[in-house]
Amino acid sequence: MKRALVSVSDKTGLVEFVKGLVECGYEIISTGGTKKALEEAGLNPIGISDVTGFPEIMDGRVKTLHPKVHGALLCVRDNPEHVKQLQELGIEYIDLVCVNLYPFKETVQKKGVTHEEIIENIDIGGPSMLRSASKNYKSITVVCDPKDYDKVLKEIQKNGDTCPVTREFLAAKVFRHTARYDAMIADYLTKKTGEEFPESLTITFDKVQDLRYGENPHQKAAFYKGMNPQYSLANATQLHGKELSYNNIQDGNAAIEILKDFEGQCAAVGLKHMNPCGVGIGENIEAAWDKAYEADPVSIFGGIVALNDTVEKGLAEKLSKIFLEIIIAPDFTPEALEILTRKKNIRLMKLDTTLSVNTSLKYTNVNDGLLVQEMDMHQIKEEDLRCVTNRKPTPEEIKQLLFGWKVVKHVKSNAIVLVKDDMTIGVGAGQMNRVGSAKIAIEEAGEKAKGSVMASDAFFPMPDTVEEAIKAGVTAIIQPGGSIRDQDSIDVCNEHGIAMVYTGIRHFKH
Repeated sequence: MKRALVSVSDKTGLVEFVKGLVECGYEIISTGGTKKALEEAGLNPIGISDVTGFPEIMDGRVKTLHPKVHGALLCVRDNPEHVKQLQELGIEYIDLVCVNLYPFKETVQKKGVTHEEIIENIDIGGPSMLRSASKNYKSITVVCDPKDYDKVLKEIQKNGDTCPVTREFLAAKVFRHTARYDAMIADYLTKKTGEEFPESLTITFDKVQDLRYGENPHQKAAFYKGMNPQYSLANATQLHGKELSYNNIQDGNAAIEILKDFEGQCAAVGLKHMNPCGVGIGENIEAAWDKAYEADPVSIFGGIVALNDTVEKGLAEKLSKIFLEIIIAPDFTPEALEILTRKKNIRLMKLDTTLSVNTSLKYTNVNDGLLVQEMDMHQIKEEDLRCVTNRKPTPEEIKQLLFGWKVVKHVKSNAIVLVKDDMTIGVGAGQMNRVGSAKIAIEEAGEKAKGSVMASDAFFPMPDTVEEAIKAGVTAIIQPGGSIRDQDSIDVCNEHGIAMVYTGIRHFKH
């Protein structure tokens, strides 16, 4: 008779699976709560203590860590010496292991959870059994995911056992599962000790979905989420439209990142290719959108819109008149949904974009490497600004400068943003020189540039950008300062009565 060892925290589908194994002639060994659940279902499993001849001790901390368990799992069955030792010690084979682990991730995320409770949910026996059985997958079937119960049971019912390919597939899944589990524990304890950049780094992500393709149709792609995806498209509810694409997710993420800097204000972001084409703030979300749209009604075509307040009927009617890929908002009224869902393909994503978040680290992959840095969460207030020109900015200019500074932080470097009346009017992104970005922003703004303010993500290495701003009618500038030629730009500003303030902080975005 074949034997299966079953010990699970997640009991989804457990009883049906075990009943199927029993019908196929398996003897069931079980532990603790799993044994009790099976008994309540009318099954009669053997207790682990009856196998080991040793009681479960220390509140169940030690029950399966025993040679009669691991000897049964690790025995190489075509090795005569291994088989002989097993027989001499009275150890019987275990042919199938069905184990999933203590809910460590769920425990960590529980509100008000204590450190002691978290530590108690570090599984020791479960990973040990999974690893031992998976090492010996040539002879043993290992199941760690309830989603695989049907596949395993059907093969056993049809052939009397699982096939070698299935056992290898399941073993690989187990080692991913235990690696993920260990990574979560390491992450928790590393953060608790306050170590930001440890000597080795293991991070884990769970698949959300396969994507149709990556940046281009010839590239395969998938979407994974991290351990704590509250402020993430991975945690959004899609209310309507086609599945998100790779580029949609990239752009959507960039858009909601911008909204984070407008906490407490009604803000609307229009975005294309990872750069904002229009950002506006207003007394309500519809007024904010009006400004974001007016900022660049051409570029928003086929773009992403992110909002930090509920979409109502009036705003929905305006949004429905434009071709948009995605609208992200905390909610949509029934009237708004009725209007927007008339468009078959538009993606409507419900996500709480008002969340106060503090994502600590940003990961960027390079060839055979990973760059890790703190997220750029720095905020500037009026009292942080240092005026370096003879003319000081007016209160209204300061308001617009601070708005521009929030936006330019999210534009690809070299970045220049022109702002006027609580909206962007020109965005210059990603040029190889700063004056090139300025010329793009100024050209986009046109006549609106007169009376606007300029934000630059980094200092001016020479006064040419300031000279372009003055010709366009810009009245005030915000930039980090710090160039060895700062005085050249200051002198040009003073000559033309332009106000300029320094932040002392730059916002490169590559």
